[in-house]
Amino acid sequence: MGELNQLKQLMENNQAWAARMLARDSEFFKRLLGQQRPEYLWIGCSDSRVPANEIVGLRPGELFVHRNVANAVIHADLNCLSVLQFSVEVLRVKHIIVCGHYGCGGVLAALRGDRLGLVDEWLRSVVYVREKNEAQIEQIASETDRHDRLCELNVIEQVANVCRTTVMQDAWARSQEITVHGWIYGLENGLLHDLGMCVSSEAELNELYRAARARKGPRRE
Repeated sequence: MGELNQLKQLMENNQAWAARMLARDSEFFKRLLGQQRPEYLWIGCSDSRVPANEIVGLRPGELFVHRNVANAVIHADLNCLSVLQFSVEVLRVKHIIVCGHYGCGGVLAALRGDRLGLVDEWLRSVVYVREKNEAQIEQIASETDRHDRLCELNVIEQVANVCRTTVMQDAWARSQEITVHGWIYGLENGLLHDLGMCVSSEAELNELYRAARARKGPRRE
């Protein structure tokens, strides 16, 4: 019975939200019925503490969103690639934001080598990032800072993965104006940090990638 009451509360919350939106703007839902025209694609973590629209102050219809554990962009993941292709070729977004967050549980599992079950297979991409940057990570004294830095390095790697997809390669080849960004979110203060991966063309990728990876220690230090 308690679970049913909780679900009922969600329905009531929805009704109250819809009423508030109409009170602020009587045409709000009518406009949403039209073709969506977001300028941004957000690729983020599934973590419930990182609500994409809210932390960047955008309303429904203004941000196209894909989320998964540890904000991974895996070239065999047709779900993510389909979202990317639709965003770039149909919605014609101007910006793709890959956003991780400090304190990511998936990244911590990859750092420690924890066994969590089926998700371990998904996190192999983050384990690869850890192994690729092992020398740098091992030079960081505390596990908290190693965790933070691996969260950052994971975002940097996923930005590179986005840029290397055929979707992005084709978009840039036809001179479509679109930029890929790497950001990270702080749970403790609600602030976003730019990781220096702002890629607007294939030619920019390698230099920005090297510079972002070379930084010592977490960005927020």
